[in-house]
Order: sequence, then C-alpha cells, then structure tokens
Amino acid sequence: MLIGELSRRTGVSPRLLRYYEEQGLLAAGRGPNGYRHYDDDSVITVRKIRVLLDAGLSTEVIRSVLPCTRDDQPEFDWCADIRDLLDRELAALDARIKSLQRDRGTLAGFLAQPGGHPQIE
Repeated sequence: MLIGELSRRTGVSPRLLRYYEEQGLLAAGRGPNGYRHYDDDSVITVRKIRVLLDAGLSTEVIRSVLPCTRDDQPEFDWCADIRDLLDRELAALDARIKSLQRDRGTLAGFLAQPGGHPQIE
C-alpha cells in the first residue's frame, strides 16, 4: 500500500509515517517510481508505535522494544534487557511526576497569597 493508504488506515499523517521510517521504526520498500510501499503488517506496526508513544516512550526506546511486541495493543515477548529498559523508563516518569507535583505545589502556594502575588523576602 502507498503512504496515503497507510495514513488513512491508521489515522497517522504521512509526515509522521515518514518520521517513523527515519527513526527506524517503520520499514518501507520503494517502487520504480520512488514511492514508498508498505506491507499490510505496517498497519499493526504503526498502531504499536502509537500506543508506545502514548505510554511516554521515546522513539529511541521504542526502536529497542518494538521487535519484542506482538498484537496492536502491544504485549511483550520479554526479550533480553527489555524489562530493565522499561523499569528505567518508569523510574524516569516517576521522577518527572514528583518534580511536576513539587512545581505545582509551589505555583499553588503563589496563588494562595493575598492578591495572588508571591511574597518575596
């Protein structure tokens, strides 16, 4: 299928599909006219990529874990080091959440001041 068809079937723009290809997440063949051609499995691959991106993983991490996924709502075949990689990603997300919660508390404290102005000493 051509990139437009893959875009239609997945709801992902052709621009993003080209980006996924550049990142090594999606493979495309080329026809004699230079157009990208995708096989039917590319639809499932794009769905996996979207779910993994929505989980907060970077394309670099997805490139590592994608070969260890099956189904379009990825389940993992626990390839070597994948669990450790995902554990590190989870720890990084937890650290970001903690930092955001701290920042939110600070901002809420500013807004709690009379007139909404922070007190600076």
